[in-house]
Amino acid sequence: MNKKLLIISPYFPPVNAADMQRVRMSLPYFAGWGWDAEVVVINPKFADLAKDELLMQSVPPYIKVHQVNAMRKKLTSKVGLGSIAIRSLWHYRSQVNRILHDRHFDLIYFSTTQFPVCILGAYWKKRFRIPYVIDIQDPWHSDYYINKPKSDRPPKYLFAYHLNKFLEPIAVKNAAGLISVSAGYIDELKFRYKEIQHVPAATITFGAFEPDMKIARDNQQLFTGLLDGQFKNVVYIGRGGKDMHRAVSPVFSAFQKGLKKNKEEFQRIRFHFIGTSYAPAGRGIKTILPLARQFGIEDYVSEITDRISYYHTLLTLQQADALFIPGSDDPLYTASKIFPYLMTKKNILAIFNPASSAIPILQEYGVEHVYNYDDISLSNLSVFFRQLIQGDFQAVTFNSEAIKKFSAQEMARAQCQLFNTVIYERS
Repeated sequence: MNKKLLIISPYFPPVNAADMQRVRMSLPYFAGWGWDAEVVVINPKFADLAKDELLMQSVPPYIKVHQVNAMRKKLTSKVGLGSIAIRSLWHYRSQVNRILHDRHFDLIYFSTTQFPVCILGAYWKKRFRIPYVIDIQDPWHSDYYINKPKSDRPPKYLFAYHLNKFLEPIAVKNAAGLISVSAGYIDELKFRYKEIQHVPAATITFGAFEPDMKIARDNQQLFTGLLDGQFKNVVYIGRGGKDMHRAVSPVFSAFQKGLKKNKEEFQRIRFHFIGTSYAPAGRGIKTILPLARQFGIEDYVSEITDRISYYHTLLTLQQADALFIPGSDDPLYTASKIFPYLMTKKNILAIFNPASSAIPILQEYGVEHVYNYDDISLSNLSVFFRQLIQGDFQAVTFNSEAIKKFSAQEMARAQCQLFNTVIYERS
């Protein structure tokens, strides 16, 4: 008989949020690995992120989804509390109390970057004696921005910094297991809290979920094209930020030199950076185009801060001539977004911090142009641009073993192995 898993995922389809992707892609496979899952989510009407109804096509109809409410943002924002995690905390507590009172669950699984919700794990563990696992997709309490100029910090950074410093230990010290996209995140938490030195932990990336490609193809008529076919289009879709400048700058520099040396060929290239801000539509601040201006190539670079839907993203990546994935200068940052790029089987240029876990994954797939920004050279980029201009990229054939290894099904299996370990060690 399968064990019972209660998943806490505040964002969930149709909300188009990056941090719900692990749950969404794993749900079709959990039962096959011995775990029957139910999900507790926030009613989409309380989320101010974009909605993508097509995401619902990937959620198995047999999955039971519980919805909780949240306080209205227009009310809580008056006192500086716009976070959906804070706004939903009381509602989560009440709803899940009722669920756990009525039925038995073997494990609670928090998979979200809305981290304040995770403090409820300690409460439910004490009240209902149910262990919980936290999925660390991003750092929760982090010193990354503490010495950065105010202009480079996220909004309300100091408030969030002190709140996270207070809340993180409440949740993490009582966790029975940890999952993370980065081994560095787990190492940092185990260094910080001696109470979790020996709890089971696993580094599990997001996976490649092939059914998404079919959903995108079957609905391509719904989307407006963003690329001009008369150019050679290099596309990146994902968040921007000054922390990516070290990865983007070598590419812009090489393009600038190429433009001066051979303008006729290089002026056919266009760079597209799409969905670079998490801000509401129309309110994002461009962080890549100003860098292009510094290199004098702004006429060849477009930046759209507004996010596009997930399936619009997949179609746009497929329509590109080549894809660019820049990484953060944060050594702990890992780009789980690489898998949609890999599923398109397009030629990729990827530049990351030398410590990023994305580099060995891309190399394992067999991506030709994978570099860290400490060893990227003009000659490397010249080869990439020559292949782009002449259209002589080698046909993309990725390593079949890597494709299987990093599939969503295998990533679900790895999660379930961790769940089993947690239950076994507590029995």
